[in-house]
Amino acid sequence: MKYAGIIFDLDGVLCSTDEYHYRAWKMLTDRLGIPFDRKVNERLRGVSRMESLEIILEKSVQKYSNEEKQRFAEEKNENYRKLLSSMSSADLSAEVVDTLGNLRAQKVKLAVGSSSCNAPLILKKLELDSFFDAVVDGNDIIHSKPSPEVFLKAAERLKLPPSQCLVVEDAEAGVQAAAAGGFDCAALGRVQQPVRWRMKTFSDLLKL
Repeated sequence: MKYAGIIFDLDGVLCSTDEYHYRAWKMLTDRLGIPFDRKVNERLRGVSRMESLEIILEKSVQKYSNEEKQRFAEEKNENYRKLLSSMSSADLSAEVVDTLGNLRAQKVKLAVGSSSCNAPLILKKLELDSFFDAVVDGNDIIHSKPSPEVFLKAAERLKLPPSQCLVVEDAEAGVQAAAAGGFDCAALGRVQQPVRWRMKTFSDLLKL
């Protein structure tokens, strides 16, 4: 492994919570009568809850106050956390666990850099929390991706410069954030932007 540290996005990289997010937003939008589908949901990947809400409200004929928007965001989060209650380590890929264990054995420092405010809850549900030296989530940052803030804070907590860290992402906003922070990036999935590494599977990290 050529990097001293690896910073992982959470959703779509370590685990898949996209369906939980989609269903939680769908419950809210159905109640409000706002059109929402999986195409719109794709635009929400990698961005904060409030920014996601603003994207969703683009299709609303009604205007809402900041106080109403805050209540909507809280309602969505309550929906999401209820859906997460059924999550367990059974939802986790054995490939992810084996790869993280291998990286730990190589003394690579590991961190999570996620815009989600529920990252600690998800990591605990998946029994992954013990693998990481640092977790930075939406509670720790002011600016969400594509700002590099979440990754820069994670590198700082690992006590490593960005040049010695690899960011692993699956979303365009996350890839942009990594580039803005001076990190090499490995991309999983359908990312279109240029990256240092492209991964077909999570265990490809062990080949770097």
